[in-house]
Amino acid sequence: MTTQPLLRSLPLFPLGTVLFPDGLLPLRIFEVRYLDMIGRCHRNGAPFGVVSLTQGSEVRRAGAEAETFAEVGTLAAIREFDAPQAGLLQIECVGTQRFRLRSSELQKNGLWTAEVEPVADDLPLALPDDLKHTGDALRRLVDTLEERRRMEGDASVRLPIGQPHRFEDCGWVANRWCELLPMKSELKQRLMALDSPLMRLELVSDLLVRAGITN
Repeated sequence: MTTQPLLRSLPLFPLGTVLFPDGLLPLRIFEVRYLDMIGRCHRNGAPFGVVSLTQGSEVRRAGAEAETFAEVGTLAAIREFDAPQAGLLQIECVGTQRFRLRSSELQKNGLWTAEVEPVADDLPLALPDDLKHTGDALRRLVDTLEERRRMEGDASVRLPIGQPHRFEDCGWVANRWCELLPMKSELKQRLMALDSPLMRLELVSDLLVRAGITN
């Protein structure tokens, strides 16, 4: 993906999760501040920024802690949009480019906006021989999920991993495992923010061994 220039007044969506490039993110939206923001982004074909909460909650409540969030986030592009009833949106987004916050501002309507600079995309990097087990295990998992969907005969069942699949690429394999493995958001955030896709995959490989998924 071509590096983008500095983005100003980027609307932010602080969440209790971490969005990785090429990752899928379904959202049900009912807060007014986000209904308006998502509606504008959809109409204009514009992304919004997903940042992982470090304090506070996704839904604003009286007396709740102030929202704070990580400095590195990911742009989210809306690829499916549905308004099943008034005051409710159901969307699916895909993560695109990572960014780093330069400044952020809380608007009167409770929406955060920010000035951000892009973080370089992971360079394509083939899996080294000693880490090919991570790609093989991910391929087996995807094949199993696809076979289960075929047997259930329900084409509407969504797989957690979107296409195109890149089982030979360090960054893509590492990111998908980060999404699938049960780990705290703080660890996912640190892994997502790493500049080196190889280092990210090496750390993920250690987690897979500890979980007994690979050896």
